[in-house]
Formats: sequence, C-alpha cells, structure tokens
Amino acid sequence: MKIFNSLLASMLLFPACLNAQGWPANYGGVMLQGFYWDSFVDTQWSNIESQADELSEFFDLVWVPQSGNCNTTYNVMGYTPVYYYDQNSSFGTESQLRSMISALGKRGVGVIADVVVNHRGSLGVGGSWVDFPAETHNGVTFQMGLADICRDDDGGATARLYNVTGAADTGEDWSGMRDLDHTSKNVQDNVIAYLRFLKDELGYAGFRYDMTKGYAAKYTGLYNSTVAPQFSVGEYWDGNATLLRNWVDGTMVDGKPQSATFDFATRYAIRDACNGGNWSKLSGIGLASYRDYRRYAVTFVENHDTQYRDASSPGDPVRSYVEAANAYILTMPGTPCVFLSHWKGYKNAIKQLVTVRKMAGITNQSATRVLNNASSLFAVEVTGTKAGVIGVYGTGAYTAPAGYKLTASGSGYKVYVSGSAESPWASAPSGTYDGAFSVTLSAISADASARIVYTTDGTEPTASSASLPDGGSVRITSTTTLKAGLLSGGVVSNVITRHYAIEPFEAHKATVYVKDPGWSSLYLYAWANDAASTQLNGAWPGSRVTATCDINGERWYYQSFDVATSDYSFNVIFDQGSSSGQTVDIGPISEDKYYVISEGMTNGKYTVTDVTGDYSAISGVVAGDLASQGPVKVYTVGGQLLRVAPAGTSVANAVDGLGKGIYIVGGKKVVR
Repeated sequence: MKIFNSLLASMLLFPACLNAQGWPANYGGVMLQGFYWDSFVDTQWSNIESQADELSEFFDLVWVPQSGNCNTTYNVMGYTPVYYYDQNSSFGTESQLRSMISALGKRGVGVIADVVVNHRGSLGVGGSWVDFPAETHNGVTFQMGLADICRDDDGGATARLYNVTGAADTGEDWSGMRDLDHTSKNVQDNVIAYLRFLKDELGYAGFRYDMTKGYAAKYTGLYNSTVAPQFSVGEYWDGNATLLRNWVDGTMVDGKPQSATFDFATRYAIRDACNGGNWSKLSGIGLASYRDYRRYAVTFVENHDTQYRDASSPGDPVRSYVEAANAYILTMPGTPCVFLSHWKGYKNAIKQLVTVRKMAGITNQSATRVLNNASSLFAVEVTGTKAGVIGVYGTGAYTAPAGYKLTASGSGYKVYVSGSAESPWASAPSGTYDGAFSVTLSAISADASARIVYTTDGTEPTASSASLPDGGSVRITSTTTLKAGLLSGGVVSNVITRHYAIEPFEAHKATVYVKDPGWSSLYLYAWANDAASTQLNGAWPGSRVTATCDINGERWYYQSFDVATSDYSFNVIFDQGSSSGQTVDIGPISEDKYYVISEGMTNGKYTVTDVTGDYSAISGVVAGDLASQGPVKVYTVGGQLLRVAPAGTSVANAVDGLGKGIYIVGGKKVVR
C-alpha cells in the first residue's frame, strides 16, 4: 500500500492551468439549483436525468448536492461529508450519478459539484470524532489525521479530547464537524486529488464551495488554480457587497480571481423589495452592481438555507412577488441561479424569462442604466449583445420608449425587448399543456412591416411558408413542433423552435399512504405548492389521520387530496401532534404515494422512504376487501362507469383487458 506524500503530490498535482479566472467572462448561461432542503425524491440522479431534454433547453448548468457517502443509512443532504471517493449517496448510486452527468453533458449542460471541504465527518467508531477513513484511489491512499484538524476546532473542545496538532482555523469555527486545517499540506493534497476526481473522472464541470467563511479565500484560489475548473462559485454568506468583493480578491492567483461567489447582497435587496413593496431597494447594492465584479456574481432569489422548511426552521424566504424576483435576476448581469422549487412552481414564467435573456444576449457583464428609481417602481435598462432589455418592477405606471416591445409580464414586473433583437417571439414556451391553446407570435424588429412565417411539422420555415402579421396567433390542438422565423425584406431569419405536447388532464384525487410507524398518534400536515403555500389539512401540526387499510397484511394510514390541474402539487409532513417527532418535508405530490417512516431520526427529524414503486400496482389492494361490497364497479378517475363485475371478483380480474391507467375499483384507486 502506498501512502500519499508530498513528493508524490508535487508530481501528480502540478498546476494544470494558472490562467483560470473562476468564472467565464461575458457568460450568458443560466444555472439551476437542482435541489431544495430534503429534496430526496426530486433530486434523485435518475429523476434529474429523466428531465435532461427539458432542462437543456433552458439551463446551461445544474448545481447538485454533495454526492459522496456520508456514512449513514439515513437520508442526508450531503453537508456531513465522510467519504470522498465513495459516491453513493441519498440521491443515488455512483453509476446513476455518472449517467446523469453524462446525459446532461451530451446536451450541453454542465453539472456543478457541491464541494464541502471546510469540515469533515468521521467514521464515529466507538464515538470517535476524529477517525477519518483511509481511501485508496488509483493505487494511492489518502487519509487525514489529528494534524489536519484545526487546533481551535469547536472552541477548543476537540483538542481537549484528542491530541489535535493542526494550526489555528483560518476562518470561522463550526462545531458541527471537524474543521479542516487548510494550511496543512496533507489537507491540500487530499482536497486537490478529490477535486480532480470530481472533475476529471466523474465529469463535473465545476465546483460550488460550501461555507467559504470557514477558511481563508486563498485556499480556494490554490485549489482552483491547480485543478482548473471552468466554473467555481463560493458560498460566502454575507449581505455586505464589500466583503463579497474582498473574498473574490482573496482567491487571486497571479492577479486573477479564481472563483465567483453567490451574490447575497443582491439577494437581500430582492427580498426587501418584494416582501416590503419598496422597489427602490433594487438600486445597485449587490456585487452584480460593480462593473469590475459582476462577472463573479452568481445571483439568486432563494436557496436551501433561505427557504421556508417548517415552523421550526422558517428560513428567510421571499414571500411575495416571486416571479418578479426571478425576472430581476434573469434579466440582469451576473449569472442567475434559479431555485428548483421556483422552477417547479413558476415554470412557464421562468422559461420565458430565460428565453428573453438569451434572445437579447444578456451576459454576466452586461451594462445597466437605471431609468426610474422610486418605492413604487424601479426600471432598469440592460444592454445585451443582441438587444436592449428594460425590466420594470413594482406597481407604478410605466410607458416603454419607442422601439421596445412587451415580451413577458406578471405580478410586479414587465419586461420589454428592443427591436434590435430582430426575432420572432412566442407567447407560450415549450412544454406540456392540458389541452388545445393559442400561441401568439410577435415580430420584435425595427422593421414595422416584418411578418412571421411558421411551420407546425418541424420543418424550417421559408418565405413561402404560412405567414402571420405581428401579433397573429396559431392554434395548437395536438403535440406539435412549431418553428417560426422573422420575415423582413424577403429574408427569413432567427428561426425559433417550440415543442408543445398536449396531454389531456383529468382531475383526480392523490392519496398519501404511510405504513403504520407504531406511533401513539399520527398527524398529517399538508400545504399546496402555490404562491400562498395554502394549508390543506389545518394549521400546524395538521389533523390526525384515522383512515386505515390493509395492504399485503400490513396496516397503512391514508388520506386523499384533490388534484384539479396538471400543475398542482402539494407537500406533507407526518408528525405526532407537536413540533417534535416529525418527518422531513415530503413532496411534491400529485399522484398516489406510499411512504415508510424510518425508525431513527437525523438532525431531529425522521426520514422517509418512497416505496410507491412497490405498492402502487394492483397487488397492493387486497381482493378480499371487495368481496363484501357486492358487485364490483370499475370507473375511470373521471367517474365514467366502465363495467360491473360480480361480487368477489379479484382486482386483477376486474381490470382485466383494460389499458394501462388509473381506475376506481370497488371504491379504491388502482394503477394498472
């Protein structure tokens, strides 16, 4: 067995690119934070991969949770890292991770790794705080020891228990795990090798560094100048733009910054403007407002730390004008990072705003000019590489100058694009729709006589294709690929493509099943994923669940909720009737779900396993339950009676010959 040493480190870890500058200049991409707190279902690697086609149409980067094994059988978010090279996590296996990264990469989307190297967890054998695992990778053994832990870790508590010999912490102390001493050559070698593994072997496009207040910025500079990721962003959680600038400067190597940072200062300005209705708060206090630093500003509205989690962890969310908040970051300089919950809840609005950004050529270094700055209305002009964009935020009246056309609007915002875009515009983005609808096609052009030519069979439009005047509409009645081009001076240019899928929706009930956890009482708290987070089962802690059924010889509790539209979903928490003894947040839910609650708690909450795949088939319903009900009636979920089977007919026989789908059999929902 070979032990990793400094000589070997100098041979393997020679700086690959000393010219890296942390984040690309004039970058027009948009990032998605592909998780929220406790998003163990939504953020499964296989689930993200299944959405690769849709995500790639709008996002250039997807940031995912720390993907290493955290040495626990319970679901955790990855912020308690133990193993670097064992990449089996709460979100899936290493094979699934690699497949997801590859699938997105083939579609031009880079995946950003969450890098948690401020601290590290131990194996915990015998209750130890400091027994880090030895990991052998590519024939080299990597290990950290007592000399790699800050001597003042946990306020000195670690040193009082163990013979810790590391240097003093170069940043803020955190008592949750052992703070790593980044002055240690061994720590540096371990981290650099780990980052190279993430980038060169797993295929990550870049890094998001967690808790960068915990160690000096120069170490992020060291790691990036050595490993040379194309993208790097640090989490320096502070609303002071000067401190954010100082951190970026602190990462410099050879006079060049090595990382961007999340623009908390801009985020807090957005929060204050939206929650307080004072739109003048948007006037340039964040990192993105500095011409020389906006390249290194990753802007955002919400993340997994600021979001509302539950009554005991309310966070600090943007509660009002969420669409307007996203409109602001998506039409301003900096690199916008959209929160997964917002993407799911405001998808069509965000799609249109991303499209505006790319149509106008807005980049992370675009110039801005404030047009109006008042508490009731803030207006700003952004100069893209292709067109100008005016974003208007607030409730006051505004008249756009000549040559600008309204392209996107909603509660608290309007977005105008200048005619220099010379592009068609479709009022509906690509996506799935419940039924037939009309899409309005506009000509954003300096030519007042410009028309739209289009096709609905996926072929390229020509000057002789069907045409419409500016503002004409096309009726979409079935799954269609719409292509539209701008016809000006006899020439067709800037063809846009929209993929529309029509999937008729039937209102139904979504039933939440949970296997009896053996609690003295089981309560269910539920809320809708809407702007008001509407409570569906009473105020916290919800209402007691009393309905039970027998599935495969086991008792299950259940409760049903109405799902009236295709974009509707809800979340739930199981609890014992108080703020203690509750599960993590579960959802979003729009169809029947089956859950099993863990026996142990993690971070004070029970984790939950989704076992829907095992229980949603017809074998999950006991045929004996139907025998006593007389004739067995089979309905569609819409209430249409399909057949009446004799009393005692099994579920399998009752639905025999029917196509795949959801049926109501003997008063119970069945998935065939």
